Amino acid sequence: MIGTSMVNPILPLYAQSEFDLTPEVITLLLTAFFAAQFIAGPFIGRLSDRRGRLPVLLLSQVGTVIAFLMIGLAQSAVMLFVARVLDGVTGGNIIVAQAYVTDIMPEDRRTQALGYVMAAFGLGFIVGPALGGLLASQLGPSMPFLFAALAAFFTVVLTWLMLEETLSEGDQRRNRESKNASVSGRQLVKNPPLMAVLTVAFVGRFAFGLLIATFALFAEKVIFAGAAFAAVSLGVGLMLMFVGVGQFFTQIVILPPALKKFSDPLIVIFGAGARALGMFIFAAATEPLLGSLSMVFIAIGSGLLLPALQSLVTKTVPPELRGTILGIFQSVMNLGVIISTAVSGSLFALHPAVPNWIGGFLYLFAILPALMLWRRERGQRANAGDKWMLSTQ
Repeated sequence: MIGTSMVNPILPLYAQSEFDLTPEVITLLLTAFFAAQFIAGPFIGRLSDRRGRLPVLLLSQVGTVIAFLMIGLAQSAVMLFVARVLDGVTGGNIIVAQAYVTDIMPEDRRTQALGYVMAAFGLGFIVGPALGGLLASQLGPSMPFLFAALAAFFTVVLTWLMLEETLSEGDQRRNRESKNASVSGRQLVKNPPLMAVLTVAFVGRFAFGLLIATFALFAEKVIFAGAAFAAVSLGVGLMLMFVGVGQFFTQIVILPPALKKFSDPLIVIFGAGARALGMFIFAAATEPLLGSLSMVFIAIGSGLLLPALQSLVTKTVPPELRGTILGIFQSVMNLGVIISTAVSGSLFALHPAVPNWIGGFLYLFAILPALMLWRRERGQRANAGDKWMLSTQ
């Protein structure tokens, strides 16, 4: 996450300053990444079910190393797009890592375990954006991408040396031969809890895509209006550092006691509400202090929303489909980002704050299917026979 968080905030400014791309084209760089991940996500997840988590994880991490190098050494905008597509195709490492965690954790501890993974992401986000901004301002705009490639390579080495396969050969063979070899659209539609989780994921990720696609551009245009590239890069990195701090604090300090008092659907509702508040504050921000405050609420929302959603989605299918359903979950979120990043440049052109206002209202809308999940969960407690499982017939 250090490498990824170094790259993403700087990429729009890098594309703008080095390749003279317009906001409409710059946001399409994100669209290309998430479109590739949308197509590859279910395949990567299912492949890890059938062939093991570790080899798929290593392969996807190597793809990330190559993609970061390509961006840092790019001589044309075409190379940027090729690199983003490659990173998207091999970007299933997060999906596989989440499946790895669900393999080794019992169901009642899964949300907390996924929260710790997100806390690690938060730590990376504390260091990455600030380091990326510092490298760009002091050593040139391409340096964050080269350092990110080095960080990604270090991850490959750590994975190779420290992790063990969680699926035995028997597990992999069972998953390959299972009647639940895939998930059809009909099965998705017939599973109301799963559809509710996927709806929250899609709407929330659509809203978040509006933010991330225009964040650096909004900062350059409004928050740090008139500042030089180096100052904007550093300012963006420092502001995003608050996301890492807030996310880490949420998952270490807030989430554990929240899980003892509230169910996963309620935590999803709290997370969506916090993100909505953060988006509204950012839309109204005109200076760094208020912009940084908005990042804290967005981070708290992320820390609550994502682990609970990921845990909920794994409880809607049999164990042999964990990787597959996490791949579908990731693809649904990516579809939201694909659409939102494709239109975010045009919305930004109308007014820099428009994407953020729309995103805030979308998070409020995402609370509705989460309320359905909460009501269903209450009913399930009263009726132990109501199972949140896909049919295996």
